[in-house]
Amino acid sequence: MEQFVSVRPYKVGSHTISPPVVLAPMADITNGSFRRLVKKIGCPGLLVTELISTTALHHGSKRSMEMFDITPDQHPLAVQLFGSDADFMAEAARMAVGEGADIIDINMGCWVPKVCKTGAGAAMMRDEDTACRVTAAVVRAVKAPVTVKMRAGWDYGHLATAGLAARLEQEGAAAFALHARYAVQGHTGNADWRLIAGIKAATTCPVIGNGDIHTPLDAARMMQETGCDGVMIGRAAIGNPWLIRDTCCYLQTGLLPDSPSLAERIEAAMEHLCDLAGVMGEERAVRHLRGQLPYYIKGAAGAARLRERIVQAWNIEQVCALLNELL
Repeated sequence: MEQFVSVRPYKVGSHTISPPVVLAPMADITNGSFRRLVKKIGCPGLLVTELISTTALHHGSKRSMEMFDITPDQHPLAVQLFGSDADFMAEAARMAVGEGADIIDINMGCWVPKVCKTGAGAAMMRDEDTACRVTAAVVRAVKAPVTVKMRAGWDYGHLATAGLAARLEQEGAAAFALHARYAVQGHTGNADWRLIAGIKAATTCPVIGNGDIHTPLDAARMMQETGCDGVMIGRAAIGNPWLIRDTCCYLQTGLLPDSPSLAERIEAAMEHLCDLAGVMGEERAVRHLRGQLPYYIKGAAGAARLRERIVQAWNIEQVCALLNELL
């Protein structure tokens, strides 16, 4: 397999991101337990929390505070915040740095209606002045570098990426991640990687590409085609932290590690579950991971049939017994 030789680390403020592979922020996925597992198995250059509501933090939400869950083994770590109120965003950024965040990431990419109806997330693709105001407020509020995760625009008639990124860079944004789909696409259709090249050409700071990376070869091809400084892997890593590991290895050496055995996959699933149970309690952790645990055993003989039983489990002992049936 041909070695990919052009990859190199990039810097965000004083933080060197090496290898240039980032775990994407994903709601209900990239909690502290999953981040710890990904760091242990995949060792990406940067982890990002799930998106955290700045309005909830302002009003003292205990559940939102629990979402930080920052431990020493996660650094460097970016905390992703969403909101459209500049004062709330600045306040939350200070809280995040106090909790141990190395980088503050502003969410301008979430297309989910309950986020966008507040003017936050990808809705800022339609309101560039608010996007600039929020970014400037967060930059002023903290010494940590501030990055932005964007969509290509709100819809096909509103391409905001390159022009908005240039404005945000003037406000102090230190790096950008682009999910190369429009907000109205959600996760449908194909990501247009040409837009990543466009934002790279329009700015001087690092640009991280996101969208349709399913294999390490996809990551290498994205970097070659777009000139982006790093890659961000999201949904394809759910229940599959080895994708992060393999991508890091391939970009650095041109080689791919052996695939994990079924026993290793089950062990990782249980480690994920037990860690989360220590954070939020056993029953809640099992309910939270019912939909994610089957991804660890995807493709194994009998996995599809077992999935229906896993989603009905309510304690760790049941989950462990079900997974071990595959062995």
